[in-house]
Amino acid sequence: MCELFTLQILGICALCNAIYHVHSCGGLPRDILHHIYSLLPLRDAARAACSSHAFLRFWRCHPNLTLNWHILGSNANASQENFSCIIDNILRNHSGINIKILKLQLYGIYDAYQYLDSWLQVAVKPGIEELTIELCYRVDMKHNVPCTLLTDGVQNSIRYLQLSCCAFHPTPELGPFRNLKSLLLRSVHILDNELEGFLSNSHALEKLDLNGCEKITCLKIPSILLQLHSLKVSCCLKLRVIESKARNLSCFILEGQSVKVSLGETLQMKNLCMGHSNLVCYARVKLSSSMPNLKTLSISSHYERVNTPMLRTKFLFLKWLSMYLRLTSCPSYDYFSLVSFLDASPSLETWLLDVAEESMQHESIFGGGSLQLRQMPMQHHGRLKTVRFKGFNSAKSLVELTCYILRNAKSLGRLTLDTTYGDPKCDSAMSGGICTPMSKDFLMEARRGVSAIRTYIEDKVPSTVRLTVVEHCTRCHADNLSE
Repeated sequence: MCELFTLQILGICALCNAIYHVHSCGGLPRDILHHIYSLLPLRDAARAACSSHAFLRFWRCHPNLTLNWHILGSNANASQENFSCIIDNILRNHSGINIKILKLQLYGIYDAYQYLDSWLQVAVKPGIEELTIELCYRVDMKHNVPCTLLTDGVQNSIRYLQLSCCAFHPTPELGPFRNLKSLLLRSVHILDNELEGFLSNSHALEKLDLNGCEKITCLKIPSILLQLHSLKVSCCLKLRVIESKARNLSCFILEGQSVKVSLGETLQMKNLCMGHSNLVCYARVKLSSSMPNLKTLSISSHYERVNTPMLRTKFLFLKWLSMYLRLTSCPSYDYFSLVSFLDASPSLETWLLDVAEESMQHESIFGGGSLQLRQMPMQHHGRLKTVRFKGFNSAKSLVELTCYILRNAKSLGRLTLDTTYGDPKCDSAMSGGICTPMSKDFLMEARRGVSAIRTYIEDKVPSTVRLTVVEHCTRCHADNLSE
């Protein structure tokens, strides 16, 4: 590894020196040479500068700086003071240079907040386009990023702003951010009125991403944000209301909580991801009429009071549908009623359904009742190509839904019935050599799910459909089944 590392350094340096030699012979103008150097990854640019005096001055003018624990060196014995000292030297060597992109990803450098304000004073100048500040989670979250940095010419040039694990309290005096396109706030202390005021001053905003901002209770998106097309909100635990008047919003993702949502005009909505109780029924009843142009829909529900109704309204353009259902407390829910979504989605190509339960309480196909499977009038779903069910079990209504798909989806090419949690297995590089733990009840039901597939589904699979049955690993779970 050391030899390979050395060869990489020598190769980079040799290339840079060769380029500079061409330049010194009159072959390349200095601005072109500088541009080529600026395209090097930061680590390679620094190495070239260390090995060649010719490139040292280019390094001091490098417009893109990404400074983090990995870039500075992953030596476990390196002290925090060394990392902070290196950052300080780099930024001060770039003092007076027009930095376009600055990423201070300071997680793992626990004393960085002590120097942050002085670093920002040196580096954040008019002309900067992207600014990322990431501090250590739960260590520096009260550190206030000074808003005075974003005044003067910075307001006119900044296009991308990401803040993580800090406090940010913008004031009305900041004025407009004419070119800000993307705003990402992760675990940031910011109040409702402060965020609303900041958004009102960001007329060009296109993407807004809020994650773990625990002080926000009411998110209001003003109508003046005509360019906003993507809104993502996740794990803002105190958030209760989202009210958007941005009429060109086309992608909305809400994760981690139940929130009252008012999206105003939604005819432009094409991608939607939401999660709260009773969402399946709500999506079928409300969204097909209020968001007729959806192309992708992802919904997560932990409770459903009623079965999904059959309606005349359609998702005419829906191509990708993902459902995550946890219905242990709703054993009366009829999986077969999800046929309503197929009936409403003539363009659907991919359907992912996750119904994994610790303890299956629905009526089993092996329950001793009628073995007659329900039928519906023939429908032709001519676009559906891929179906994957996770947590497949022996619930009779789930078997009936699967058989319905096989009978009516003539375009189906792949059907995957996964009786596990769907997580990485022991033969996956992601799993560390051990399958995801499963309870004894879940494993027993998974075995019944496989039996249901072999008994009621396998012989109905057309030759044009590739059926994949995913079973639990007998090596990792043998003890659970033998108890």
